[in-house]
Amino acid sequence: MADLSYTAFFGDGEHVFKLTKSMVEELEKKCGPIGALSNRMFARSFSQADLSETIRVALIGGGITPKRAHELIVAYVDGRPLAEIYELAAKILERTLFGQPHETTDG
Repeated sequence: MADLSYTAFFGDGEHVFKLTKSMVEELEKKCGPIGALSNRMFARSFSQADLSETIRVALIGGGITPKRAHELIVAYVDGRPLAEIYELAAKILERTLFGQPHETTDG
């Protein structure tokens, strides 16, 4: 099975970000279909909620409690320039859609 997690420094340290099936469903409730969200993100036609919700939900999917994920968003996303958080949100979606770079599969 492909590893769709992405590890990066965010806010106060290294964190694992992962959009599991249930986390994708949660993200879709907030931001619409994952394909449309990805199109907006990669075309740089996103909303602030697209960025913050992608990061928040992926933190939860990576194993952080919802409360801690919310605290990290408030501290390190809300009120920050969108360019600072765009790259992280885009990398999370990229990993979810395409998997690890140079990952080989059997078959």
